[in-house]
Amino acid sequence: MKKIAIADVTLREGVCRSDISLSFKEKLEVAKLLDKLGVNVIETAPIIDEKTDTLVLRTLCSLLKTSILSCPTGLTVEGVDRAWKAISGAAKSRLFVCAPVSAVQMEYLCHKKPAAMLDTISAVVSHAASLCADVEFAAQDATRSEKSFLFSAIKTAIDAGAKTVTVCDTSGIMLPDEFAQLITEIYEAVPELSNVALSVECSNAMDMANACVFACIKNGAVQIKTNIGGNSSPSTDSLANAIRIKGDSLGVSCDVNTMAISHTVPKILRMTTSDKSVYADDFTATSFESRNASVLLDASAELSQVSKAVVELGYDLSDDDILKVYEAFKVVAAKKQVGTKELDSIVASEANQVPPTYKLVNYVINSGNIMTSTANIVLSKNGRELSAVEMGDGPIDAAFLTIEQILGCHYELDDFEIQAVTEGRTALGEALVKLRSNGKIYSGRGISTDIIGASIHAYINALNKIVYEEN
Repeated sequence: MKKIAIADVTLREGVCRSDISLSFKEKLEVAKLLDKLGVNVIETAPIIDEKTDTLVLRTLCSLLKTSILSCPTGLTVEGVDRAWKAISGAAKSRLFVCAPVSAVQMEYLCHKKPAAMLDTISAVVSHAASLCADVEFAAQDATRSEKSFLFSAIKTAIDAGAKTVTVCDTSGIMLPDEFAQLITEIYEAVPELSNVALSVECSNAMDMANACVFACIKNGAVQIKTNIGGNSSPSTDSLANAIRIKGDSLGVSCDVNTMAISHTVPKILRMTTSDKSVYADDFTATSFESRNASVLLDASAELSQVSKAVVELGYDLSDDDILKVYEAFKVVAAKKQVGTKELDSIVASEANQVPPTYKLVNYVINSGNIMTSTANIVLSKNGRELSAVEMGDGPIDAAFLTIEQILGCHYELDDFEIQAVTEGRTALGEALVKLRSNGKIYSGRGISTDIIGASIHAYINALNKIVYEEN
């Protein structure tokens, strides 16, 4: 069975859209979700603001576990050097060289004649190949180019060291059989192509992207460009589902986890869609697992039943922690039935109790309906005070972002809940925070008459469990 690589261009295409502007945190979150979903390649936006964009890319180098981190280089040797400097620390890195090959785009975008463009492709790709073992060359607007020049450009890129070649239907003019025929002609004209991976970027301008994809796969394509939330390419989730349904009969498969699509795609869409109210807010809505996990246990429940319920909520606990949770469960169950929220709270209070690496020193929150919320937080670590100030969408979002700024890294917020544990105007509020790291969930609990303070304590409590286990 032929394995089809999925190269997601959501981050790359984000800079071309006027309706959205992804924040630093959102770019990291999108990349982490794509990595977790199982896409093979994550293409980033080109480096425009060198300081900011390089920081994003270097942070992604440490976050991505399985996906290839691909960065556009532009058509200059200096651009290649900037891109490689930013992504060289990734576990899997790729330099992405894209050049227009149609006469109209060469003339108006690059002001180059065909011969000069071939020289540029050769120089840039060969320099990229001298730095990185994985170089991709994309023939932009290939479907409107002179075929003889397209063949020469592809051969030139392969001879210079490109390991993947992408044929782009930038103008969106190809029908499935036409695109398939073009792929066949390229293979016949450029025998060297059989030694590298052929990729296609199909346009969805005529709502036929998936049909074009399967036509190209049948004729030799092994990598497909997709995105989430845009209309320029086939949708990552729709293509993965199509391969799941028809893959066996066509003899193809992909690595995208289709079981996780319904959970992951809405999170990405919320960040990459201008109307964010359509999708659930990660900081206020319960997680997919929590909404679908129904727990109701009484005092007669045995250890095995409680252990199974804990696993269904997404936790991966040691035998010792399971025993601690069970002992606490019996105390609560003697008074009332234990549901999802109660079991979450028990796990947060009893499991993975560790010496605190980070301690809260103080915090100041500024918020109101006519101002952007800000948080100023001071934490201590090994006797040394660390502080940061951040803005956010509300006081709790600002507080969590500030803690991330102090840490210098980001953990996925899997769930966040607030509830009152006593009554009256001076009621105690309980906050539950569930953070996900390396596929595992760590929960923290905080109680205070100040619900923001309870949330901060809960976040730090969960964070300390992650740090302790990582160390």
